[in-house]
Amino acid sequence: MRWVLFVLALFALAVALALALRYNDGYALFVWPPYRIELSINLFALLLGASFVAGYLLVRFIFGALALPSRVREYREQRRRDNSRAVLQEAVGAFFEGRFGRAEKAAASVAEVKESAGIGSVLAAYAAHELRRYDERDAYLARAEQLAPDASAMRVIAAADMLLDQRRFQEALAALKGLPEKHTAALRLELKAQQQAKNWDQVLPLVDQLERRKVFDATQAGQLRHYAHAENLSRKALDPRSLDECWQKIPADQKRDGKVAGAAAQAYLAMGGVAQAQQIIEQALAAAWDSELVGMYADGQGDTVRQIERAEQWLKNNPRDAALLLTLGRLCARQELWGKAQNYLEASISVDPLYSAHLELAQLHDRLGNTDAARRHFRESLELAVSQLRQISGGRRRAPI
Repeated sequence: MRWVLFVLALFALAVALALALRYNDGYALFVWPPYRIELSINLFALLLGASFVAGYLLVRFIFGALALPSRVREYREQRRRDNSRAVLQEAVGAFFEGRFGRAEKAAASVAEVKESAGIGSVLAAYAAHELRRYDERDAYLARAEQLAPDASAMRVIAAADMLLDQRRFQEALAALKGLPEKHTAALRLELKAQQQAKNWDQVLPLVDQLERRKVFDATQAGQLRHYAHAENLSRKALDPRSLDECWQKIPADQKRDGKVAGAAAQAYLAMGGVAQAQQIIEQALAAAWDSELVGMYADGQGDTVRQIERAEQWLKNNPRDAALLLTLGRLCARQELWGKAQNYLEASISVDPLYSAHLELAQLHDRLGNTDAARRHFRESLELAVSQLRQISGGRRRAPI
């Protein structure tokens, strides 16, 4: 519609101009002694317009000719950028297809272009890493640092990720320290590195940060915290002061977790703190029942009578818990309540025939002089232990598949 209006306006202007020229009798007089030139005003107007157009075209031609070399350079640079983007897409596709040799070659060629030097070098480094050519990988990363200093965050994250894949966690941590600001991906890598380095005190604040950034939900964050606390307690089992400080720093709700309480109880038991270990177990079981935790309740020499009374109270709510029945059997045997011990151990075996229960019962019969019964339970205990070891070893062999 605009073009139609433009053409109509152009025709109207031409008609108006023709009418104006038809009724125009004026003339233009130019005097340059001894010359005298007289032109009609219409011809003069046409010559003036033609001169303006010719001058305009001449100026455009001159400026176009002067700008021609830069335009050629710009065109060639644009073509090179387009080609580099195409090659980069090919490199990315080959990398995710698992064709790492082809990806490395394509990415290395892209790294020669200034605009793609950073990503090309990093991608080539990843491809070389997958091919286990670590020297070439480091060379690509060095090239990325030299050619694209502005892409330092990308290079550092990539380097840390590849170092962690080699379990070189200390070097990965050193690389991540060079980042001025750590985004979510960097924090996740740092968490992985701290876990591999077993720096459990550093793991806990990282879990808090990642939970605030919605990387982990409350359940996942809780599991990570519990594992970190348990590992931290286990590492401090030989230092009473450090163990007490570590235990006091743990929030009360996390102390009730079975894994955390179990690790703390084992650590205190290793140092002879039987009373503290039993208190930790009792408080955790009061919050939530845990069969694995109750199995530790008979470890260590404590107030056995009190332990039996507490365990029998638990038995009212958990009458078919094999671990609790085994614990009661061990406690009664320690107190030389042979009949009750035998009943509890046999009840535990009837619920879940564990090799540890058979072993306890075999030792009990051996003390009572029941040689045949002791021999039978020793044999069953050994068979169950061997069967369990076979299952564990078979699972380990299948794990890589």
